[in-house]
Amino acid sequence: MAEVKLQEGETLENALRRFKRKVLQDDIIREVKRHAFYLKPGQKLRVKQALARKRNRKKARRETE
Repeated sequence: MAEVKLQEGETLENALRRFKRKVLQDDIIREVKRHAFYLKPGQKLRVKQALARKRNRKKARRETE
């Protein structure tokens, strides 16, 4: 759980900025998205393989340029 305490003399905008940075560092958003819906193990494998193919195509495209 990300928690930020307002420091003395700190504006709310600065505290909010620190909170957002902490949430990004703790990968809270990524975890929430990952648990938002259930993927069967076979579907998860297919998604993982598709992402790997996409990465490899992108890498090959960069090498040829």
